[in-house]
Amino acid sequence: MKERGPRVCILKTDGINCDEELANAFAVAGGRPRIIHINELRAGEENLKNYQILAIPGGFSYGDDVASGKILALELNSYLAYQISDFIYRQEGLVLGVCNGFQVLVRTGLLPFGTMGEMQSTVIHNDSGHFECRWINLKVENDNACVFLKGMNGIVSYQVAHGEGKFFAKQPGLERIEAEKLVVFRYCDKLGNPTQEYPLNPNGSLNSIAGITDPTGRILGMMPHPERAVFFTHLPNWQYLKEKYQREGKKVPEFGPGLQIFKNGVLYFK
Repeated sequence: MKERGPRVCILKTDGINCDEELANAFAVAGGRPRIIHINELRAGEENLKNYQILAIPGGFSYGDDVASGKILALELNSYLAYQISDFIYRQEGLVLGVCNGFQVLVRTGLLPFGTMGEMQSTVIHNDSGHFECRWINLKVENDNACVFLKGMNGIVSYQVAHGEGKFFAKQPGLERIEAEKLVVFRYCDKLGNPTQEYPLNPNGSLNSIAGITDPTGRILGMMPHPERAVFFTHLPNWQYLKEKYQREGKKVPEFGPGLQIFKNGVLYFK
């Protein structure tokens, strides 16, 4: 009998619009995703104890009213704090937040230090003053304990699509983030050098931070979208790359650089 993968709760609410892509990424990686509306959790129709991974997709939850991800974060803290804490710290579940999901995790306080209900950092408007949508390079920080990044290194390319993506923390918090090696992705140039230069750094994030983990390594939040780079044909230059591989007599890959994140999440439970 084929081994079944972990159950993944893809959290859905008004304004979330990347749930199907995130569910597909986990399914391709071997997980068993299900899109769950937050009202199902609040009503007790669903419970995180029945899942191994919680994933918060991108989009504009509740229209990003007040601030990006603010209302959903308040809802999680107000009504589901015990259930989420139990899921993370007793069940040892994994949590992934992408784009709006990252904003939510920061505003709940789960990132960067696991202080749910107490924000230690924030994500604010891009320095450019407008929405940024492009493929960018990211440097994977090798010396990190994040479960989702096991075996990953070098430079990866994912898409960003956000208006409020600048990671900000006061200096003591920023120093602690760096000291505890919680940064997992940084915006970089083509050589892998972290950069504040626009548009390589699309939002002006401090220390070029594009993604962070928590001290347990089981929570990952990131602004770029790995679920949009699961297949080779997702890449913006896949046709050029395909011809290049063929000229060089190399096999054309089936999958893209985003899949490894989801595979690592699934493999963690195997």
